Formats: sequence, C-alpha cells, structure tokens
Amino acid sequence: MDQETKDSVNAPRADRDSASLSDKRLTRRQAIKYGAIGAAAVAGVGSMAYYVLRSAQRERTASIFKNDAPRGELWKLWKRRGWVKEASHYLQLGRNVQCHVCPNECLLEPEDRSCCRNKVNKDGKLYTLAYANPCSFHVDPIEKKPLFHFLPGTGVFSIATSGCSFRCLNCQNWEISQKKPEETKDPHGDELKFDPKRMDSLTMQDVARLSMFPEDVAELAQFSRSQSIAYTYSEPTSFYEYMLDCSKLARSRNIKNVWVTNGYIQREALDELCNYLDAANVDLKSFSEDIYQTLNAGKLKPILDTLKTLKERGVWFEVTNLVVPTYTDKLGMIQRMCDWLIENIGPDYPLHFSRFHPQHKLEHLPMTPAGILTDARSIALETGLHYVYIGNVRGVPEGETTFCPNCRKPVVERTIFFVRSLNLEGGKCKSCGTKIAGVWSI
Repeated sequence: MDQETKDSVNAPRADRDSASLSDKRLTRRQAIKYGAIGAAAVAGVGSMAYYVLRSAQRERTASIFKNDAPRGELWKLWKRRGWVKEASHYLQLGRNVQCHVCPNECLLEPEDRSCCRNKVNKDGKLYTLAYANPCSFHVDPIEKKPLFHFLPGTGVFSIATSGCSFRCLNCQNWEISQKKPEETKDPHGDELKFDPKRMDSLTMQDVARLSMFPEDVAELAQFSRSQSIAYTYSEPTSFYEYMLDCSKLARSRNIKNVWVTNGYIQREALDELCNYLDAANVDLKSFSEDIYQTLNAGKLKPILDTLKTLKERGVWFEVTNLVVPTYTDKLGMIQRMCDWLIENIGPDYPLHFSRFHPQHKLEHLPMTPAGILTDARSIALETGLHYVYIGNVRGVPEGETTFCPNCRKPVVERTIFFVRSLNLEGGKCKSCGTKIAGVWSI
C-alpha cells in the first residue's frame, strides 16, 4: 500500500453476507490473459446476436462477475441506505444492459456484476452500488495526487469507493480497488449519519456504516478548509455517478474538482464530467498496447484519447508514468511516449516519472533504480517537455523542483509533497516574467 492509502481512513471488510453471494469470478491468470471489448449492440437485439456479443466479451475480457449481484435482504439494505442509484451512460438490450462509461463496455445479463465490481443488472436496469458510501477519505496536500501546477500548498479532501476498471499487477491500492462495495461497507445496524465534527473520532466499524452523500462531501471539504475535492485512491470512473453528483455540488459552492485516474473512460461520459472538472492527474501506465494488456488488462488508445479530450476541454492535467522494472523501464518506449506527448499535447503539461515499489502481484520485482528515473527525465526534457518530475523516491537532486523554461531559475521548490519556496507572481516567473503553465490561484 502506498503512503497515500496508509494515511487515509479505510473501512474493514464486511463479510456478513459474503457467503450468500455467488462468487463466480475468473482467475487472475484468466483475467490478465484477455483484454477489453467494445461490443456494439442495438436495442431489441435477438438472442443469437446477444450471445455472439457475450461470447466475444468473454474471449476478450473474461472480467465480469456472473450472477453476482446482491439480492434479498442485502439488496434491500443497500437501497435503504441510499447506496444504490441507477447508472449513467448505459444501453438497455431488453432485459440485458451494456455499460458505456468505460471502454470495457460490460455486457450484463440480469444479476450480473460489472468488471469494476460496482455496477449490477437488476431487472433490466443498470445500477451503481458505489454511491454515497466511500470506504476511504482523508485531507491530503494537493502535491500528493500528484499535481504540482494546481493550487500549490493547498489541501484537497480526497475520497474513494471500492472498485476499478483495471486489474493492474502492480496496483498500489489493491485492498480497495479490487474489492466489491459489499466488502468495504456494512449496511447492517443503525445508519451512521454524517457529522463533520466527529470525523476524527470515527472507528473502522463506524466508517463501514457511514453514509456520505454529495452535500456531505462538499460540507466536509469546507469544514476541512480544503480548496478542492479529489476523487482518487481507487479508480473514480468506477464510481462515476457519485463523482459526478459530488462535482456538480462542489462547483456550485466554488470548490474545485480533481480527478486522479487511469483515464479509461468513454468520450460521452468524459465530456459530461469535464463540465465540472478543474484538474486531473492521468496515469499513463505505458506506451505499449501489449504491456497495457499484460500489466493492466486494458488498452492504451482510450487513455491517449482522454488526454486529447482534457486538453480540448480546457481541463488542467498532469501525467504520471510509473516506471516498473521489466515492464515499463524501456527507454525506447519512454522516448516514444514523450514524442507523442510533445506532438499531441504540447510541452506545458507536466510529466511525473514515479518509482515502483514491490507489491500486490509483483512483489518479486525490485524497486525502480533511481538511475532509470533520471534517464527517463533526461529523455523527456531533451524531447522538449518543460516540466518533468521524479516522484516516490528521495534524494534525486531537483526531482520535484519546477524550473522556469526560459531562464531556468527555480520557481517552485518542494520537499516530500510540501512547498518550500514559491517564486511566482501572478503565475509568472519572478526573475524573467515568463508565464508558468498551470493554475496557481483560485
């Protein structure tokens, strides 16, 4: 687990009803073997066409959970708590449904569960189980996301539910990203009402029962004097409806919205979200379709499309590339990634190279050597990127310092997520007056 998750408030697993749920998930080996599917379908599809689509999905993703939706008393309790909401962006196919939030495009028969674990088909409608029930929340420095060019030195209220659209072998937050909502929340007993004054005294059992609706999230952000809300820790796209409603309310209260994401989202869903987003950090995990398939059980192109859309829509964003030994530490691939960023995004969006630490399914690998990270940074700078950082490692000279691209004077100096000096005036370098790309004030 990374330090961000260790510092957050994580709910324990609620096992009370796990025995009553059908757990027909595929093995890890099978899940990694297959990729993602974009099944095209129309309403009223015939049974033969539907099962052709279903077969294609199994062959390419093998990632949904058959007959695994909560039912009976558990389903009633979940609804009573308000933790269920009809999903956004989905297609009805008779009694079957297809989610259109992310490129997995999960095709679900009644009582099936989506790849991200958070969506279920109940009676021909798609519902999210990840609504108003965060399993992790904390106030972080914005630099921890990491966002180095967005409101430096401010606090960000950070929330997450369970679930993720990927199956990363190197996941840093797998304790929540690879869990169902029912494994992190407990709907039994008296409902625990939101009270910001009690946040510091909550037990793990309290967190498991706690409801936090969008108005509560906005109130807690204000109570903690946070300038923004970050949807983070797991994959926020997997709790899209909750994130969207929180973002709308936050925007109405002049609170900024930050999306910390793998970038795996469909254009229509992203366009709606961009109406309320202020910043994002996108994890560009590699620059290889094969590695995305093997390491993450995903695809590269949708993430590249997301970066283009964020730029087009005027949302500030920064890119993180985790350098994993034997997978993403190939300097030729890093060069191709930097070339693509320069050509398609431009030089002013920051790139963070992050050190891998052995965990989850890759505990046998070593940490990323510091030399590889400095080589990657040199490649990015030589390619023409203006702002390149090294993270998750200490002792790299100037690895977290922002330099003016014109006079090369340091304009922001940082140590372990905290700002040591800020030599900016109106978003410009104090030494030469060059504008430094980013969002430097409210």
